[in-house]
Amino acid sequence: MVDLVRQEIAATAGVIVVKVGTRVITHQGGLLDDEWVNKFCDEINEVLNSGRKIVVVSSGAVGAGMGRLGFKQRPTDLALLQALAAVGQSALIEAYERALSRYGRHAAQILLTAEDVENRVRYLNARNTLLTLLNLGAVPIINENDTVSVEELQLTFGDNDRLAAIVTNLIQAPLLILLSDVAGLYDGDPTDPNSQVIPLIEKLDQSVFELVRDRVTGLTRGGMASKLEAARQTTVAGGSVIIARGKEPNILRKILAGEPIGTLILAQGGVLAARKRWIGFSVKPRGKIFMDGGACQAVVREGRSLLPAGILDVQGDFHKGDVVALCDPQGRELARGLTNYSAEEVRKIRGLRTSEIARVLGQCPYQEVIHRDNMVVTQ
Repeated sequence: MVDLVRQEIAATAGVIVVKVGTRVITHQGGLLDDEWVNKFCDEINEVLNSGRKIVVVSSGAVGAGMGRLGFKQRPTDLALLQALAAVGQSALIEAYERALSRYGRHAAQILLTAEDVENRVRYLNARNTLLTLLNLGAVPIINENDTVSVEELQLTFGDNDRLAAIVTNLIQAPLLILLSDVAGLYDGDPTDPNSQVIPLIEKLDQSVFELVRDRVTGLTRGGMASKLEAARQTTVAGGSVIIARGKEPNILRKILAGEPIGTLILAQGGVLAARKRWIGFSVKPRGKIFMDGGACQAVVREGRSLLPAGILDVQGDFHKGDVVALCDPQGRELARGLTNYSAEEVRKIRGLRTSEIARVLGQCPYQEVIHRDNMVVTQ
């Protein structure tokens, strides 16, 4: 059975990002599942032969290290986690290279940290490298640089799901496929036999997030909440997302054939330019600006700039040019943007008319605190 909406999405996706979860690429004990990697790379080769390009964001370094060194449970000691990642990363990339080399193709290892995508120059360098690799016919295999990414290793959720969304926005891929150990998003508790996988989500709102029933495991860090957040970041920027069970035989073939596998989350907005994707979904905000109701309406519904008059409060210590979150009076983030003023300056001019900026600051270099050209609605 073929779903026409899925078939169209797959047919028009010239570049695909696929995220592979730890429990997909490893056996239950933590060792890499070489047989699965071989079959997955068979499908990657077919994708490339179809004229598409593919990027893989692959978990599994810590899990592979655990398996190689005989660990039964994921440790909590940071140095030990980093050591396991270092041991396991080589096994991970070797497995992909062996499997792809059967077709005369090669894996290109890329290890990233949060700093690499938050710094604009390094972000562009990563983008240029990825696009060049794709043009060369290589398969980028991306993972967090866990040996130095202290914060990422300590996160409970977010890990490579968030990285996959960032990579999708980085190269403006129209389709992100999240391969997990679950069949998709269920309409109830996944352990309840009466619960069913939701095949299509047209609107990714709070009611969808409330369906999450995550469990804690000793091997993985992500969960459905993480995948939905990755989907939010991707779909707001104009891409579609499919969450599916990675151990399903021929999973990529089925998805790209338009079969109703997993949960499809449709794009929630128009396609964003690369620069706005960086502002909205790659950089962690350095602070928050709380807006009144009128400013919320102007920013979100009318696409207007943020003026001092609509600002209620400021949180954090940011500088001119930093990315800040724009929130409603209750603290819910609505947008992000590059600020024209520091936190100290915004505190001084909040609630004022534009004509009063010069009187308070001694000059008025900008009429807007955040110009609409430097702003992205994130909800």
